Amino acid sequence: MKKVIYNKFNKHDITDLPVASFQGRIVVITTAGETEKAVKFLLSQPILGVDTETRPSFRKGDNYKVALLQVSTEDICFLFRLNKTGMTPAIIRLLENKDVPMIGLSWHDDILSLKRRTDFKPGRFIDLQNLVGQLGIEDLSLQKLYANIFGKKISKRQQLTNWDRDTLDDRQKLYAATDAWACIQLYKEIKYLIESGDYVLEKVVEEETEHNESQQ
Repeated sequence: MKKVIYNKFNKHDITDLPVASFQGRIVVITTAGETEKAVKFLLSQPILGVDTETRPSFRKGDNYKVALLQVSTEDICFLFRLNKTGMTPAIIRLLENKDVPMIGLSWHDDILSLKRRTDFKPGRFIDLQNLVGQLGIEDLSLQKLYANIFGKKISKRQQLTNWDRDTLDDRQKLYAATDAWACIQLYKEIKYLIESGDYVLEKVVEEETEHNESQQ
């Protein structure tokens, strides 16, 4: 049976979906020395999921530098606390690598944020937003894409928490790791669907979507 996907996914339908979360090991990196070991391991992997987190600004004029770079394999995620390590030579080597594909979402914005810390030449990054259009999907957020492709919900409750805090709590760690890991899962499935054609696209009429949302 072919997988049914939608050009647009109603955000209200996400609420009741089962939650998807990273089940692997999470390693927090806080020193320059730790970045060397972590990057050496990551560059030996076949594929990586990437994302960043920045402390949210709630007052005009407040701007914060990117605080966290999360890089995940299928079963282990490293959380590089850039507010503590800075952009070490190892981290720059990872970001500039041209061998291991690094999968992200809206990654152009993340690159700009990272470059505000230290300039570098972006390596082999693949942005999911540049792929989903081939399936006819118009939504570009991670939560909607994951719900559309896998029928599961990625919680965004920790998104606006303080990523500069001295110690990240377990909920922040899991949130950050899940976002990076989810990029790998989405890439693999999207690539499979594009290559196999094993899907059916159902188009949601905009007027119907708006009507349904107004009734909820």
